[in-house]
Amino acid sequence: MTRRFKMLVFVVVMLLVAAGGMVVAWVQQDDEEPVTILGTWTATQEERFESLLRGFGIPFRYQGTAAQREVLLSKVQSGEPPDIVIMPGIGELAEYADQDLLKPLNELYIPQEYGAPWKSTGSPSEHVYWVPVKADLKSIVWYREGDRPVDSPAPVDSWCMGMGDDGASGWPGTDWIEDLVLQREGPAVYEKWALGAGTAQWWRSEPVRAAWEAWAGLLRQNRQAAKHALLTDHRGAPDGSGLLFDGWGGCTLEHQGSFAPSFYRGDAERAGLMDSAPLLPGGGGRVRAREVTGDFAALFSDRPAARALIQRLASKEGQQKWADLAEVFSANRQVKPRGGPLEREIARRLGAGPRCLDASDVMAPAVRDAFYEAVLLTVARAAAGADVDVPGLLQDVQRVQDAQSVQGVEKRAAPKTVCSTR
Repeated sequence: MTRRFKMLVFVVVMLLVAAGGMVVAWVQQDDEEPVTILGTWTATQEERFESLLRGFGIPFRYQGTAAQREVLLSKVQSGEPPDIVIMPGIGELAEYADQDLLKPLNELYIPQEYGAPWKSTGSPSEHVYWVPVKADLKSIVWYREGDRPVDSPAPVDSWCMGMGDDGASGWPGTDWIEDLVLQREGPAVYEKWALGAGTAQWWRSEPVRAAWEAWAGLLRQNRQAAKHALLTDHRGAPDGSGLLFDGWGGCTLEHQGSFAPSFYRGDAERAGLMDSAPLLPGGGGRVRAREVTGDFAALFSDRPAARALIQRLASKEGQQKWADLAEVFSANRQVKPRGGPLEREIARRLGAGPRCLDASDVMAPAVRDAFYEAVLLTVARAAAGADVDVPGLLQDVQRVQDAQSVQGVEKRAAPKTVCSTR
């Protein structure tokens, strides 16, 4: 039943009630309409998430899609947004909040249970529009157990890369750039770039340009490897075991987040991890900070059932059940890590600072999309053996950033911090 149709139903019901107190059962049934949830989890992850939700005892209808931003935009424009959305892009959520489309989550969870940088850092009187319901570690490299690499920069032939994604191709490349900026320059510079802080043109700055040149130089080592990365999904072949265990061209390393084992299927137990810093182009071995990411829940609806579901999902108990059921990680500091040595090691690193949120996730959607496009153009030019005009590509992204800055729109909900040492 659509929202507009429900409004028509409501009007008809009121008229009928005024005429003689009819259709009370109809109204009661509408109040029990399932909570609609839009997320990115599909396949096994979707099954586990739905299993968690069933335990809450609240009727729901979940839709998982890799093309989430397009699906959400379409639903919002049609006037029928989901009750709840769960996504990594808090820059995108901030835009919806500034359009007064999101409902505050104040008093629906306990902020003190959540660690920075996932939690909002505003004053207690400020509205909170999203809460982290899943956390992941980046700034790591996966390798096949027993084949640990040496602590030195690895050539392009060693890297299993895929830039493809159903709704956001290019984001795996942004992780490379972000990690390079973070490990070379540290959290302070990284945060200013991610937030577009001050008047500096960060996309044209030396730290960002040097990191981009380093990655472009890696790609130029082998045109075929760059071409394969451009045409390959980051999850690997649909019937495979992820990029690392498909092993195209003999690759042995994957620069990917802590969610990567979900793509490795039966081979996941044979995967090991290490810090990315020494293996990156020009890596000196020092870990300056760790990049992290999260999936954040937000409310488009103020329905009591939707608020109750958010409250249970974000609670210590809900997060512990989620972690136990799906072997995922939580930003809730009250949740105890489960699983084997690998899972405990990921949890340990997630809890150790300094940590910085994924930069593209906190950027305004227009800037983020320009970032994705510049990454894909870099890979495409390297694959074609053409010159990679890094200054030109970064100037294009800077123009998008500048256009955002001159719009004059007050960005009340935009993230104010990205990194934390706690």
